Amino acid sequence: MTSFNDIFRKQSWKDITSSIYAKTDKDVEQALSAEKRSLEDFKALISPAAAPYLEQMARMSHELTLRRFGKVIQMYVPLYLSNECNNICTYCGFSYDNKVRRKTLSSIEIMQEVAVIKKMGYDHVLLVTGEANQNVHVDYFKKVLELIRPHFSHISMEVQPLDLEDYQELKPYGLNTVLVYQETYHEEDYKKHHPKGKKSNFLYRLETPDRLGQAGIHKMGIGVLIGLEDWRTDSFFTAMHLDYLEKQYWQTKYSLSFPRLRPFSGGLEPKVEMSDRELVQLICAYRIFNEEVELSMSTRESERFRNHVIKLGITSISAGSKTNPGGYAVEPQSLEQFEISDERNPSQISQMIKEQGYEAIWKDWDFSLTS
Repeated sequence: MTSFNDIFRKQSWKDITSSIYAKTDKDVEQALSAEKRSLEDFKALISPAAAPYLEQMARMSHELTLRRFGKVIQMYVPLYLSNECNNICTYCGFSYDNKVRRKTLSSIEIMQEVAVIKKMGYDHVLLVTGEANQNVHVDYFKKVLELIRPHFSHISMEVQPLDLEDYQELKPYGLNTVLVYQETYHEEDYKKHHPKGKKSNFLYRLETPDRLGQAGIHKMGIGVLIGLEDWRTDSFFTAMHLDYLEKQYWQTKYSLSFPRLRPFSGGLEPKVEMSDRELVQLICAYRIFNEEVELSMSTRESERFRNHVIKLGITSISAGSKTNPGGYAVEPQSLEQFEISDERNPSQISQMIKEQGYEAIWKDWDFSLTS
């Protein structure tokens, strides 16, 4: 069976980068006027040539999002189960070589965290762990899903990539959505950022969305960590990956996230800086390229920025997030994976959404319509 790797191997990072930066005003105007946008059009929309067209792109992105999703913003919250990890990653607070106290939540501790999250109003939770197969493995995930399933209408997971059979086993336990970020599609530099651990296997991670599609997972999320490499080229590969997945696994729903590198203990400085204006350009480019994909915004971004992008294409947003295991109730002072920027609580975010004429939705509306 084919996989995205078959398409990926035919591409040249250098050639794609050159092609993006060679786009002209004419290319941008053609992309904006097209009835259906191609990957070449997406190149134009993320190129430097598109910068003067940002207001037009923002209006178009707003209109397309309203037409497909209406005036609703989905609320979600991460629940960090463990900071144990066997990988060395240059940008992550959970990296194996970062000498901190490790913790994996017990069943009792998980329910303490769930109690706080439910009081916040959430009905959609994102389970997050480091990658440590000896402790946070498939059997552990089964126990967690079985434990919390009665309390949430939608459960997402962002953990280590698993085998096809593992995803097939977890699906009956209530797993709705899996997020797996490639971090960067630049294979050589990927290896520099992931020198040790299972995550160093670039190909295994690259083919994870194929395994998710084959397992029939309801929704998957993809993306890169902005700052590791040229954001335009990495984003193009993300769009190419999305385009492939939608054609290959058309029954699956998709979401995109665009996290910018944030500080952590002993952190990595971004190789490439991305301005707020450029992030707005990317959000709008994704929406204009694909009207169906969900676009997610985390608490990595500032209060001011998140206020301003609500109407520009975003469909889901987190609030009150803790990026450490036990952060809500059990052990608030444990190591965070990264520093959050927007520290407002969920009710404040919900009010902000309401003031902009939108409605905060506390569960995944797509799944609720099919369940």
